[in-house]
Amino acid sequence: MPNTETKNSFLKKIIALVLGFGPGIFAIGYTIGTGSVTSMIVAGSTYGMQLLWVLLLSCLFSGILMFAYGNYGLITGETGLYGFKKYIKGGKVLAIMVIIGISFGQWNSLMGILGISANMLYEIFAMNFEGLVDYKYETVLIIAIVIIAVFYGLLLVGKYTFFEKILVIFVTFMALSFIISLFFVYPLPKDVVMGLIPSIPEVPGGKMMVAAFVGTTMAAATFLSRPLFVKGKGWTIKDLKRQKNDAITAAILVFVISGVVMAVACGALFHQGKPVTQVLDMANTLEPVAGSLAVSIFFFGTLSAGLSSIFPCLLIAPLLLADYQSGTLDTSSRQFKIITFIACLVALIVPVFGANPIEMQILSQVFNVFVLPIVILGIIFLVNNKKVMKGYKTSLFVNIGLFASLLFACIISYNGVLALFEYF
Repeated sequence: MPNTETKNSFLKKIIALVLGFGPGIFAIGYTIGTGSVTSMIVAGSTYGMQLLWVLLLSCLFSGILMFAYGNYGLITGETGLYGFKKYIKGGKVLAIMVIIGISFGQWNSLMGILGISANMLYEIFAMNFEGLVDYKYETVLIIAIVIIAVFYGLLLVGKYTFFEKILVIFVTFMALSFIISLFFVYPLPKDVVMGLIPSIPEVPGGKMMVAAFVGTTMAAATFLSRPLFVKGKGWTIKDLKRQKNDAITAAILVFVISGVVMAVACGALFHQGKPVTQVLDMANTLEPVAGSLAVSIFFFGTLSAGLSSIFPCLLIAPLLLADYQSGTLDTSSRQFKIITFIACLVALIVPVFGANPIEMQILSQVFNVFVLPIVILGIIFLVNNKKVMKGYKTSLFVNIGLFASLLFACIISYNGVLALFEYF
């Protein structure tokens, strides 16, 4: 009897730990979607673990930036873009550029996410109902409309805590699915160690992949939205330590989950010389190596990754506008309902035209890196302004991290420009 009680209390502790996860869950939702999973699969199957160092640096700098933006929000009671507008000369123009740049990138991602998620659900239905094979376009479109309608309905009735709980469920399923997949196929330890040594693949598309990697992992939307989500959680200046731990945990989880996806693709496909360009191709190629169970688990993880990203992508434009206007997000306002409805219509573009979203997805991740230096420069200025920070001093370690992340973002942005010239 005591054993049963011990097991129950242990299970309750795990559930409480998962549900107690803070605003960092939105960081994982923004960062790891089907675009990120696609980038990791393409990289792992094409270059092995060679780009692991890019992922590690991106997650390290992401953690520092989440911490800095979160602290700024708790200490000042204000949000990032509102701070840009209020305290930085020319900040109004910078803030508008950031809103346009991030919304463009996130809405592009949304098209791809919905397209891939609908295609994946179609594949599952087609396995059980063979009659659907002749109606692929219609079925995918109906599934996409149903998904986006359900999410829009949830947005209209939900508050911050509601969004958070749904994201926790999707992210937990996603993480467990990918980690279980790793037990079926895994890379050589030598590949992992070599992947931590900085190098860029000297092949066509290598620069593009590096830029896409940073664009998806070091997403500007993640940091800018942090003060709003911290406020939505009800945290105050007394929660500075909790905010710090939440930022560190989010950065570690993004690294672990993304690294596991890359490792599965590397272990299964890289040494066989089978590069993958689509998530759906991954299932067909993985099956002979790992069996149908591993494919089902990986499939489920990728679907969870897509669905966990729809909420944050729909929220981003109204969130940034609310940030710019007054620093508060009202999910019941007319502005919120109209902007999220437009985002839902944009999301349906890929399913309506029956387009392949993968290339668009990687391109949209590349565009994300161009906003990044502005977002980092802005927070460096704000957290080092003693008047704005009410006497709180930003530590030397955090400042070194912020300036290092700015240098990294500038190098990657330059790399992204070269990649786009090569592409076009």
